[in-house]
Amino acid sequence: MSTESEIPGAHRNEPHHGDLSGRLNWLRAGVLGANDGIISTAGLVVGVAGATTDRTAVLAAGVAGLVAGALSMAGGEYVSVSTQRDTERAALRKEERELAEMPDAEERELAGIYEDKGLSPELAAQVARELTEKNALLAHADAELQIDPENLTSPWQAAWASFLSFAVGALIPLIAIALPPVGARVWTCIVAVVVGLVLTGAVSARLGDAPAGRAIARNVLVGTLAMVITYYVGVLFGVTVG
Repeated sequence: MSTESEIPGAHRNEPHHGDLSGRLNWLRAGVLGANDGIISTAGLVVGVAGATTDRTAVLAAGVAGLVAGALSMAGGEYVSVSTQRDTERAALRKEERELAEMPDAEERELAGIYEDKGLSPELAAQVARELTEKNALLAHADAELQIDPENLTSPWQAAWASFLSFAVGALIPLIAIALPPVGARVWTCIVAVVVGLVLTGAVSARLGDAPAGRAIARNVLVGTLAMVITYYVGVLFGVTVG
């Protein structure tokens, strides 16, 4: 196994040894939570602001949306990732049972996987044999299941990341619409939300090594559309009630 000092300089910043799956787990939950917090809370408070000038009503709706949304995101992530973790554990138990009951067939299966990846039959058989001797379950989990038994997805990690990121994201439109005068609050909220979505888009692109422009444009477009629609729904509701 190569140490960090042995990795060529051009590749030292690339993820290795299962770090990518853990980072993507955090990234997925965190970015989804932040974006959802910004967009859903912005839509909620802007919609209420379109229906009423009562600052207390707008603030109460925003706080309620923050709490409910953060808990909902955390609960949804916990259930979803727990299901994924249970599926991974079940697959590993099945593989462990097959290795105990038919080790020769499993070794041939592993060799076949490496043959399909381009190795010669002789080299594939040698690789399968050596990996099986070292750690058969780990070899099959990696090649056959694409699972790292020592780094399974964490439901608590995803839940906390979603909860905290949603709450932080929701604070942006909540503060932006609560502090300014009534006449400026909607535009202040829109500007703050666009800035927040640009930041989350840029961060997600940076951490995921993806093009920043596409992520930012997608975030801003969805968020702006949500605010425009909910604002005019709020205006319509306010006019109808009035």
